[in-house]
Amino acid sequence: MVGVTDNPPESADDRGEETMHFRKISAALCFALVGLFASAQRAPAASDTIKIGYIDPFSGPFAQSGDQFLQVLHFIVDDINTRMPPLGKKFEIVTFDDKLQPSEALIALKRVTDQAIPFVMQCVGSNVGTALIEGVSKNNERNPDHRVIYLNCGALATELTNAPLCNFWQFRFTGSVEQRAYARIKSLPADVKKVYLINQDYVFGHSIEHDTKKFLQQLRPDIEIVGDEYVPLGQVKDFSPYITKIKNTGAQSIVTGNYGPDLNLLMKAASDSGLPIRFDTYLAYLTSAVTAIGPMGADRMTVVMEYNENLPVELNIPAAEKLDLAFRKDHKFDFVAQPWVVMFEMLSRAITQAGSVDVLKIAQNLEGMQQQDLLGKTETMRKADHQLILPYYEGLLTKDVKYDTEGTGLGFKTIFTVPSEDEELATTCAMKRPS
Repeated sequence: MVGVTDNPPESADDRGEETMHFRKISAALCFALVGLFASAQRAPAASDTIKIGYIDPFSGPFAQSGDQFLQVLHFIVDDINTRMPPLGKKFEIVTFDDKLQPSEALIALKRVTDQAIPFVMQCVGSNVGTALIEGVSKNNERNPDHRVIYLNCGALATELTNAPLCNFWQFRFTGSVEQRAYARIKSLPADVKKVYLINQDYVFGHSIEHDTKKFLQQLRPDIEIVGDEYVPLGQVKDFSPYITKIKNTGAQSIVTGNYGPDLNLLMKAASDSGLPIRFDTYLAYLTSAVTAIGPMGADRMTVVMEYNENLPVELNIPAAEKLDLAFRKDHKFDFVAQPWVVMFEMLSRAITQAGSVDVLKIAQNLEGMQQQDLLGKTETMRKADHQLILPYYEGLLTKDVKYDTEGTGLGFKTIFTVPSEDEELATTCAMKRPS
């Protein structure tokens, strides 16, 4: 049955004109849809996360550092996302492997900028840190609409926040070699008169050697340096020949900035030889070091550090102890990265104050920012050079602690403290700020 209609019957001409009109509308609609699709492809999608590109070694001899630092960062980010999410969003860590090679780090940085990630974070290797400072600076000059902030959480060489390397787009959320060296030499006991220096042969090890010598001369001119040498980064498998040389000098203490396998194997060789010598270290709180030296290190290995799990007990800070216990529940290594908590707290505040992920405003907000750390001490992001100013603690490896390290029965007991005001050392940085 034919349906009833109120419209008059169409002529052939009427139908032709209507068909042409319909084709024109369809073509216009198609072009509009194509344009909308292309626009949607170009425009970044709204997101409930703020991404941070994390560049560190996840393969090669220092992969353990990258893997375990990532676990620590995830733990901290989960806490920050719950406690103080920036703009109601969540931080998200996106990893990139640099194999501890500056060239690989720059490739990773390109991937970060291609994905329009506003922050790049790196914690292992001053050689990589040097490359990233230059890479981020060049990117920000060439692409002012896609700038990146470099969150330095572990590239420690003093030079990185001094002239000529200091840069507006870098913020170092950990102590420099110079700050550590001041604490390291300041805390040496009076009966130490002969030291042997051994460090890794690259920018960080050179920085350690330079600043250690500087503060030995300034603070302890009574100490004799009986040995001073570099080891190739991550290449020595047997340190027993080095231990033999050290033994023959009559050194009372090995002062070393070695970390990773270069520290662990050095300690193991000393332990195997039964050499009765002090280890006054910079980074022996990092993973596996205490396991490597074992009982031999008890009551004669020290390290200058920014935090250890026994500090909240010693200072009666229950909230910090609770956080440590939450970490210990799921991890077999210590929580020592207290400045990284400050880093994410400051970053969250700076983003919230900016009201958006505008990296220039965020960088400006970070300058001079102060934040109480887990122990209630005030830490400051110094505006002059973007160097975090924080206190240092010398820990002695001993059984006389509440919390041990890595199930060894040994942990760090605080025996010396350098307050943050003493760590505000002079800088040669002449910061150039964007207009």
